Formats: sequence, C-alpha cells, structure tokens
Amino acid sequence: MSTALPSSVDVIVVGAGNAAFCAAVAAAEQGVSVLMLERAPEEEAGGNSRFTAGAFRCVYDGVEDLRALMPDLTDEEVSKSDFGTYTEEKFFDDMGRVTEYRTDPDLCEILVTRSKATMLWMREKGMRFMPIWGRQAYKINGMFKFWGGLTVEAWGGGPGLVEGWTNIARKNNVAIAYGARALSLISDDDGVRGVKVKHNGKTSEVKAKCVVLAAGGFQANTEMRTRYLGPTWELAKIRGTRFNTGDGIRMALDIGAMPTGNWSGGHAVGWDRNAPEFGDLTVGDNFQKHSYPWGIMINANGERFVDEGADFRNYTYAKYGRVILMQPGQFAWQVFDSKIIPMLRDEYRIKRVTKVRADTLEELVKKLDDVNADKALETIKAYNKAVMTEVPFDPNVKDGRGTRGLAIPKSNWANTVDQGPFEAYAVTCGLTFTFGGLKIDTSARVMDTDGAPIPGLFAAGELVGGIFYFNYPGGTGLMNGSVFGKIAGTTAGQRAAQSP
Repeated sequence: MSTALPSSVDVIVVGAGNAAFCAAVAAAEQGVSVLMLERAPEEEAGGNSRFTAGAFRCVYDGVEDLRALMPDLTDEEVSKSDFGTYTEEKFFDDMGRVTEYRTDPDLCEILVTRSKATMLWMREKGMRFMPIWGRQAYKINGMFKFWGGLTVEAWGGGPGLVEGWTNIARKNNVAIAYGARALSLISDDDGVRGVKVKHNGKTSEVKAKCVVLAAGGFQANTEMRTRYLGPTWELAKIRGTRFNTGDGIRMALDIGAMPTGNWSGGHAVGWDRNAPEFGDLTVGDNFQKHSYPWGIMINANGERFVDEGADFRNYTYAKYGRVILMQPGQFAWQVFDSKIIPMLRDEYRIKRVTKVRADTLEELVKKLDDVNADKALETIKAYNKAVMTEVPFDPNVKDGRGTRGLAIPKSNWANTVDQGPFEAYAVTCGLTFTFGGLKIDTSARVMDTDGAPIPGLFAAGELVGGIFYFNYPGGTGLMNGSVFGKIAGTTAGQRAAQSP
C-alpha cells in the first residue's frame, strides 16, 4: 500500500533497495520524518536487492562473531561447519586484488572496518541471517567447509531481505511511496531542497531538508550502457530490475555532482543465453551458471577463451560475463562430464535452462547450437590430454590441478571431460550493476565537480562510484549498500534534526 505524498518531509530517500532501506531506517533513528520514493509498483519493489541471492561479505574473527549475527545456529550445526575466519586484512586483500588496487582507499577502509558493526546493527533492527551452506560450502568427510570469504546471507535471499527491510521500515515510521518516480532535485545556492516527483501520473514537488540517493546504477538503460560501457553492451541481458535506469545519477550530475569510478565497467556474469531481457522474479538469480570452474567453456569457434579455474568463482564470476559478451555471437557453452554433473549448483536444474545432453563427445558437439563442432571436439580432446591428472582434485581449495602446454591454461580444478553422459549449458552476459557513479566522501555526502560537498545531498549503493573497478568480490555489493546506506541516513538525519 503506497503512501500519499506529503508536501514536505525532513529526509527523502530515493529508492527502496537494501542501501535505501539502511539509509531510511538510520535517518529515522535520528528522530526525523522519512519518506522513501520507490519508482516500481509494490510487487516489483526493492531494486536489484530483490534479485540477489542475499549474500553479505563481512568481517568475522571466528564462530562467536557469526553466532552474534545468527543466534539460531545450533551447536550441532556449528560442530559440522568449518566457518574459518574472514579478517579485515583478508577483506582488504580481496578488495585490492580484484579491483587492481584502484578502489578508493578511504571508502574501502570504511566498507571493510564497518562491515561487522553494520551487520550487527541490521540484526538488532530485526534482520535475520543464515550461513550460505548451499552455495559457499562443500561437504567433505561430514564437515561443511566454507571458502572464498562468503559465509552469511539474508534469510529468504533477496526477496526475504526486501520483505524484512519493508517491515522494519514501517515499524520505524518510515513512509514508502510506490510508483513514485523522482524526476529531478530541487536545489539552489544553499544546496538540495527537495525532489520533483511523478506519482500516480501526477507531478509534484516534495520539499526536504536532506535527500539520500540510493536508486541503483544505470544498467537497465540501453543508451547509457552503450554510451559508457561501449559497443555490444546493448546486447547484454539485465539480471535485475528494469527500473535501474540511472535516474539518481543523472539528477545529481544535473546539479553539478562529480562523476567518478569505473564508468566503462560493471558486474557481469554468465547468464542463461535465452533468459528474458530483464530479471524475472519467479526465477530470481537462477539464470546464473556459476559451476564453470569445474568444467570448460567453448565459444562459437569451438575454442576455449578463458582460464575457467583462475580463482574461486566469487573472484571471477563478476568479470567473466564481459569476456563472454566479447565472444562471437555473445555466447558460450559450459561443458561438463558425468564426474562433475552431480556437483553442479542448483541453478543448473531449473526448468528454464538452455542445455543439451549426449552420451558421447561426438554427439555432444553436434548439439551445441551455433558452434563449430569439429573444432570443439578437437579443443576438448587437446584439453583432456593436457590435464595434470596426477594432482588430486579438491573443490574447496585452489588445488593446483591445472593443464600443461595449452595456449589458454586452466590453473585449478582441471577435470578431464571424458566420461559420458555429457551436458552443456548455453550462457551469455548478464549485467548486474554498473561501477561508475557519484563521488561521495566518508560521510556519504555527494561531492560537486569543484570537490566540495553539495549541501543536503547524500548517496549510497550502486550509484556511488570509486569502490569497484573491473571486478568485485561476491557479496560486497549488499555490504557496500548497507555500510554507506547507514552512514548516509545517519548523516542526513543528524543534519535534518539540526536544521530549522
């Protein structure tokens, strides 16, 4: 049920995903009135957060930290799980490595050092979390071993996260207007004074002391995608909401905000070749196909084109979508044999999947649509010969089981593809979010092109630039939205409380 628009309010939050909710609830803690403007209708609300699996990358120094976040954990569950630790140092290392050390050091420091406290704050507000047993742990000798620094997810995934936040926001007297599209910022020499909004077909102005922009990146805007990411990006599928068209970024740039970050970059993954143009909530993130480290990928020319086992999935999946998009025809086939098929993630078993199955390799390559079959067969046979079969396969660690003598090596988890039946899955590029956006300071204030803060304007989430470059460690998007959403809301709420 959508709120009628007031003529004025203390703080407006543009958006209603995870970052926006963190901002709205943190602002309400300062005792001010808060209005969220959600462009989508209620049944599609929640931005990209609703389409995620709900994973949060956060610092924890051992099982006690996890128990504080997840009080439902039983002793038996703890005894069967090797959670390890994920220290601040490790998080810094991961952020540096995957962004090629371009991540903004000040913002990265806040992201890492406040991750644990922010998660505990969310828990305190009523958010529920659980371990990612299904996707981030393999059971070996009766123990679940977690890997890759990702351990925690929101209860109920992305939809559960949005539902949880919606309930928390309402309990904290935050008003939410659905079908309310922010058109532009109202500003003058003294800063931002409100938002021009189109709600239920009528345009009006809502005055505010502070505005927080948390309306996502520009991934669902074909024109911006092609302009900034480059040619062929108009052909990518969009994994999430159709409503993230860059409005929040554009409104801020229109009043002189500073653009920053990796404007030609984004988080892009392998995604079912025949998935719809935008995300489908009935399928959620199950169009993704993330078991490629255990198999091989073949393009239209019948060739391998990437080191599938370069690193754990959560350190390569966000950049391999781009690599697939740059292949002829913008697609590839992931190929697995019967040794690996039982290990494939659940998303490979959904009804809406583009797959072929065959008892022999000769039969399989002929079934790969739009692929040079002879070359594909030659590629698979050459790959099989190159596998270092003397090194044991271990999916929980970088096992060093690689290939010898191939132009494109496979560094880990190199399994021969030689035991039928075989399966192959067709993937294209699924774009999650864009990396370019607005420049903020450590208080989440939006900076102008002269390097000064724009009074009354704050930002958080995907539309902030400078944090991710080239790639990102899985689960950092939601964590980033939470940390800076909370900071933006707190700073905006304090400013509004002090303003006459």
